[in-house]
Amino acid sequence: MSDQTSGQSFGPFSLRVTDGVGWVVIDHPPKQLVDGLLIGGLMGLLDSVEADEQVHVLVFESADPEFFLMHGDVEQILAMEAPDEVPTEPNFAAATFDRCRTMGVATIGMIDGVARGGGSEFLLSLDMRFAGPRTVLGQPEVAMGIIPGASGTQRLARLVGRSRALEIVLSGNDVTAEEAAAIGYVNRVLPSDELRAHTAQVARRIAASPRLSIAKAKQAVDAALGPVEPGLLAETQAMMACSATGQHVPLMQRFLDAGGQTRETERDPAAMAAVIDQMLGID
Repeated sequence: MSDQTSGQSFGPFSLRVTDGVGWVVIDHPPKQLVDGLLIGGLMGLLDSVEADEQVHVLVFESADPEFFLMHGDVEQILAMEAPDEVPTEPNFAAATFDRCRTMGVATIGMIDGVARGGGSEFLLSLDMRFAGPRTVLGQPEVAMGIIPGASGTQRLARLVGRSRALEIVLSGNDVTAEEAAAIGYVNRVLPSDELRAHTAQVARRIAASPRLSIAKAKQAVDAALGPVEPGLLAETQAMMACSATGQHVPLMQRFLDAGGQTRETERDPAAMAAVIDQMLGID
């Protein structure tokens, strides 16, 4: 396999390929939000990788030491208009994230920071997740009047089971690295100084295998679990049913007013929990 080290950029994503492993750095300042620019960059990255037979593995990491990805841009969500008709296919974010599952290369997330909401959903769409001890994951959408709408309900149920998925989704509570590893939210948690070495070892081992074998192994494992697509559509329709009522608007505005979607609040799980309680009127 050739050793390719030239870099490419796709909006917030930069890619460097070495010995079949594509190392992808996500750099989307100031907050690492999941927004239209990030989704568009991801599409371009995946298009390029699918056309490049030299890439067998993608490893995603963050340039931000505190946030892998914060979550979906709440201000952008507030500005969205609900569709007039019931959706007939999964939404743009869910469909794009799902390409990380269906594409013919292995996809790995390397995380040692915070990823909630859409950030968590992106990680869940990858084939594997290796976490450092500072990892914090969560799905706070229900408290904001919507639901996880970029595949979170589908991925979590498959990984951790129905009851734990509902606990995570309905409570909005954060999940620590240790708990995430114990329940299957991530593959394993490693010390921060060992995280890259372990991820690189796994990625290099996979990259040494034929790309066709990697693709077919993914397809066979997915066949054992049943199709994902109907669930993604059901999730999109449920998300739109919530947003069509407008119930999310005052809740999301309270979230922003209370300090949500700021680095200072969201890097501190206790402060984030207090914001959600304030938003819901819980003493």
